[in-house]
Amino acid sequence: MSFILVLLVIVVALVFEFINGFHDTANSIATVVATKVLSPTQAVALAAFTNLLGALWGTAVAKTIASGLVDTGIVAVTPQVLICALLGAIIWDLITWWWGLPSSSSHALVGGLCGAALAAAGDNWSSIIWWQGGDHWWHGKGLLPKVVLPMFSSPLLGFVLGFLIMGLIFALVSWLASRSGFLQKLGRPRFLNGLFGKAQILSASAMGLSHGMNDAQKTMGIIALALFGATSAGALEGLPHWMDFLRVEAEAGQEFGIAIWIKVLCAITMAAGTAMGGWRIIRTLGHKLVKLHPVNGFAAETASASVILAASHFGIPVSTTHNISSAIMGVGAAKRFSAIKWTVVERMVWAWLLTIPVTGVIAWLLVRLLQVFDLV
Repeated sequence: MSFILVLLVIVVALVFEFINGFHDTANSIATVVATKVLSPTQAVALAAFTNLLGALWGTAVAKTIASGLVDTGIVAVTPQVLICALLGAIIWDLITWWWGLPSSSSHALVGGLCGAALAAAGDNWSSIIWWQGGDHWWHGKGLLPKVVLPMFSSPLLGFVLGFLIMGLIFALVSWLASRSGFLQKLGRPRFLNGLFGKAQILSASAMGLSHGMNDAQKTMGIIALALFGATSAGALEGLPHWMDFLRVEAEAGQEFGIAIWIKVLCAITMAAGTAMGGWRIIRTLGHKLVKLHPVNGFAAETASASVILAASHFGIPVSTTHNISSAIMGVGAAKRFSAIKWTVVERMVWAWLLTIPVTGVIAWLLVRLLQVFDLV
C-alpha cells in the first residue's frame, strides 16, 4: 500500500463529500429556502455552521461505515477498493443530481462499499457483515440492522411524524384562533407565516445539525479506515514528524477514533459543495413535491431532524434525503393527499430503491476492471 494511493483515497473521499454537499445538504435547506424564510446565501451559511457542529458531535455513524459493514478479516479493504466504492457512489450521485432526483448519498456509499468489497473477496458474500451481535437490532453491526431496516423504517417514521406534527399544529392554531383578543391573530395567514418563519430558523438549524452528525460522518469513516489500514501496513513509516497526524491507530480489540482534523475537513468540504450546486434538488423538494409555507417547512424539518438525530445516536447511517422527502409528504398529506404530486414521488422512490444495487454493481465492475489489469 503506497502513501500516494492513501492520499488518492482521501482526495476521492473529499470529492464524494463535496458532491454530497450539493446533493444532500441541498435537501436539508430546501424547505427553508422554498418558504423564503432565508435567502440561499443565508441558508448555506446556516447549513455550513450547523453541519460543522454536527460533524464534531459524536462518531457513531463514522464507526459503522469504517468497521460495521465489511469483514476485514475476509477481505483486504485496500485503497483501490475504497476508491472504487467511492467512484460507484459518485457516479450515481451525479446521475441523480443531473436528473434532479433526491436520492441517497448515504446508501450510494454503502452500496459502493459492499459491491467493491464483494468483488475484492472473489464474490465471497461472507465478506459483508449482514448481522452481528447486539441484544437489539440497533445495537448490532451489519447491513441489515444498520442500513436495510432503517432504509424503510426511517422514511415511514418521517412521514408519520410530519403528518402528526402538521396535524397537531393545525388543531392547535384552530383552537387558539377561536379564542378572543390577541390569539385571534393566529388565524391570519400573514401572522402565522411570520411566527413559523422565525420558528423555522430553529428547525432548519436542527436539520443542519442532524445532517452533520450523520452524512458528514460517513466520509470521515472512509478516510479513517484508509489511514488505519495504511498505518497498520506500515505505509506511513518514514514520513516526517509533522505528518504524524495522518497515523490512525487502535489498541488490540479497540475501535480506532476519528481525528478532529478529519471531522473539520469533511464538514468544510460539505459546506463548500452546498454553496456550489444544490438548486436542482432544492427545486424538486421545495417546489415540485408540494407547495410549502413556513408552517409546513417547520413541521417537515422538525420531523426529519428528530428521526436523523435519533438514528445518529445509534450509529445508523440513514438518508437525509429520504427523511426530509417523506416528512414533506407527510406534511402535505396532513392538509390533503391531493396536495402531493405523486408523479414526482414515484420517480423519487425508484431512485431510492435502485441506489444500493446500482452503486454496488458499478463498484463491483470497477474492482473487476482493476483486477483484469492486476491493479488490485
